Amino acid sequence: MSLQSFGFFGFLLVVAVVYLHLPQRLQSVFLLGASWVFYALAALAMPAMSAMLPVTIAIAVFTYLCGRGLAAWGGVHKTAALRLGVGGLLAILAFFKYNGAFAADGGWQAVAMPLGISFYTFAAISYLIDAARGDCEVETSFIDFALFLNFFATVTQGPICRAGALLPQLKAEHRFDAARTVQALRLLALGLFKLVAVSDVLGLLVDEVFPHYGSYGGPMLVLAAVFYTFQLYFNFSGYSEVARAVGLLLGLTLPENFKTPFFATNFSGFWSRWHISFSSWLQDYLFMPLAWADVSGVTHGRLTRLPAEVCVFTVFFVSGFWHGNTLPFVVWGLLQACYRLGEELLHRRLGKPKKKAPARVQWAKRAGVFALWCVSMVFFRVGSSPAAAPLTVGDAFRYLGGCFLNWAPARFAAELYAAASNGFYANAIMVAAYYAFTALVLALAFYLDARRAFAFKNKPAEICLAKEKHRWAVYYALVIALLIGYIMQSGGFGSSGFGMYAGF
Repeated sequence: MSLQSFGFFGFLLVVAVVYLHLPQRLQSVFLLGASWVFYALAALAMPAMSAMLPVTIAIAVFTYLCGRGLAAWGGVHKTAALRLGVGGLLAILAFFKYNGAFAADGGWQAVAMPLGISFYTFAAISYLIDAARGDCEVETSFIDFALFLNFFATVTQGPICRAGALLPQLKAEHRFDAARTVQALRLLALGLFKLVAVSDVLGLLVDEVFPHYGSYGGPMLVLAAVFYTFQLYFNFSGYSEVARAVGLLLGLTLPENFKTPFFATNFSGFWSRWHISFSSWLQDYLFMPLAWADVSGVTHGRLTRLPAEVCVFTVFFVSGFWHGNTLPFVVWGLLQACYRLGEELLHRRLGKPKKKAPARVQWAKRAGVFALWCVSMVFFRVGSSPAAAPLTVGDAFRYLGGCFLNWAPARFAAELYAAASNGFYANAIMVAAYYAFTALVLALAFYLDARRAFAFKNKPAEICLAKEKHRWAVYYALVIALLIGYIMQSGGFGSSGFGMYAGF
């Protein structure tokens, strides 16, 4: 039961109606039960992940007890509780993410990774560290704490919530609020539009071209790489907005996860707008500890602090390795490190860029950032290829090399038709309709992103929608495109399950 399924809408309606009418003392209990039911239904849909719910509950119990240990003990024992908690959580995550890499050699069956385990494990780690630092209170209610980790809107794909922001909200009483509900419905429509009408539709072409990249010329490979870049962005940002809409409907404010990243003029700005909850997690719990760590004992006094470049490189390498233990993901992480460090070195040599550079310069920078990001996403897509048809890092390099070959317009036109007709539509009219629909939904999606970035200074998406001059036309366009997107999936096309990032 993914967040874009009709079953989920019925589930959400029942949960919202009951939750908003319960006495305050029962609201958290009910919402936790509903979240576990949601997760159990997800497990039923994915038999290989039958252990999902027990693992989720076990992590919640383990983290809760470690947190209570932080409150009960002091000094050395408090540090031991923190190390036990963080180390244990990382060990659990590492086992589920990487046991498959050693299963074949070890002669044992690989254990499937529970859905969304990275997201609630990172939330659990941040809770323990923040509690140890005194940045948030140690939670005494297991019900509230388990709900913080397992809330059904965020459990599969985030955003990664911080205990200090969400736990106090879970303890408050929540009732129906008309204005808040309207905001939630706006955000829900936008998120579902991105998921169903944009991401899933783009995925039809991407899934046809990438496995057979050797059969296509350069223009088609470039188009598929760009489509995949858009597909991942609109899928993940759409899921994040649906999650935030669910939170708003229930009276909860969840963190924003994306702020128009493709309008950033450098990679520093890009990463401050892309997967924000994860980027800020890496900043607070990996980069800053590395940057402030005293390494004089390790370096025999030659250094007291690690160079910033080493810290940046480590963060992006860990980010790549977190996405997957295969070489394409490692290369993806290394490319992000090179982009970010190269940018810093250019700034040191040429000076910081002017804040008010001419528009043509800013758009050239945006184009450069986007092009480099698309290159890295080829490795990301190769790393994400299904086990039934795996691709290697060599395929990624061959794919990029193929982007420079066979640029004849006639061949490109023939391949545009062949990719759709061979892959998912045999009718010429439907092929034309597919490309026309794709162009229209991308135009609408980027119009809304551009308005948010420039006219509304990256305010929350639901507020930007409410302030649109022609908002009712936008609402109708979103709903119509969404319905067409659902119709296009009626034959099983474009289904993205629990989201493209749920598997990480």
